[in-house]
Amino acid sequence: MSPIPSSNLSEFRSASRIATIGVSKILQIGARAAAMKREGLPVIILGAGEPDFDTPSNIKEAAKTAIDRGETKYTALDGTPELKKAIVGKFRRDNSVDYAIDEITVATGAKQILFNAFMATLNEGDEVVIPTPYWTSYSDIIEMCGGVPVLVPCQADKGFRLQADELDAAISPKTRWVLLNSPSNPSGAAYSAEHYAPLIDVLMKHPHVWLMVDDMYEHIVYDDFRFVTPVALEPRLKERTLTINGVSKAYAMTGWRIGYAGGPKALIKAMSVVQSQATSCPSSISQAAAVAALNGPQDFLRQRQESFKRRRDLVVNRLNEMEGLQCRTPEGAFYTFADCGGVLGRTTPGGKALTADHDFTDYLLEEAHVAVVPGSAFGLSPFFRISYATSEAELTEALDRIEAACLALRP
Repeated sequence: MSPIPSSNLSEFRSASRIATIGVSKILQIGARAAAMKREGLPVIILGAGEPDFDTPSNIKEAAKTAIDRGETKYTALDGTPELKKAIVGKFRRDNSVDYAIDEITVATGAKQILFNAFMATLNEGDEVVIPTPYWTSYSDIIEMCGGVPVLVPCQADKGFRLQADELDAAISPKTRWVLLNSPSNPSGAAYSAEHYAPLIDVLMKHPHVWLMVDDMYEHIVYDDFRFVTPVALEPRLKERTLTINGVSKAYAMTGWRIGYAGGPKALIKAMSVVQSQATSCPSSISQAAAVAALNGPQDFLRQRQESFKRRRDLVVNRLNEMEGLQCRTPEGAFYTFADCGGVLGRTTPGGKALTADHDFTDYLLEEAHVAVVPGSAFGLSPFFRISYATSEAELTEALDRIEAACLALRP
């Protein structure tokens, strides 16, 4: 057969649904920093949202035992009975919320939980209210599922938290969901019961609006902050709330890829339809490990929390000593979200003017060899995010470099 002339070959054409969506800025920066390290440059990467601790040994042993028992086949579509039972117990123990087994879903990470929920519920043009700064994947997943992100800027002087009047103004007849993340990636801001109360009052006025809460950093909070999830405060919201969590952050299981959620039975069933045509069940081995995580010893959570707090205090204190930078003390997670507006307008030693937060973060990467993420990637400028999920020694070195880079700037 003769080859088809190249002039007749069709060029690749991507689907319009991803036309405005790119690879995560966080991943782009991480890839660039990793390439620089391979070139021999001493780059410190403070961009990844991943604990530097190892997965606890009892969890790893549970996975090995599951393999030895031959638990390597397909499981129930959206979670094994054992894992769902453990999740029901976790919600009851940690959050004082009761779910039935058929109100629980398990997926390959919390990101898939989000995707399943939006794919199962959003029609073209439906709106989702998101406070900013926000985790970068939220808006992209919503757009891929045909929805419209409605971004509400939340400033540092209000704790990066959504206010009741702002929520009320953002809700329209097209609003399908409000998405809240506490503690937050990227700001570390968290909502107490007092912060949630006025938002719940607004939601009770709008019965057509459903609430999605991302509680992934629940166990990483500091000082006297008391974590709470909205359904525990207002049980009437339970019939229209999806409460998302997972084992990635608290249990240092990012690579195991297990996320879960509790919600109304009809929603959970619709989400299982989406999952059935996407990935089917999560990994059987990872599910066995997650059972051990949720049912096993929890005392190490406090120890790791204390370690993260020391790192938080180190980063916040050092940043606030640097001219041109301001950093609010976060209540949770393992990120700081610092204001770099004070260095904008200055010029690098190489003669480049810093006009936006991404200019500053590019400068830190190229000249100081420290990788951080600009606030613009999270929908709010001029800020930058540091992940302090690394050693205190590495953080100290990175902060020394950032300080030197700031001092080298010219008016």
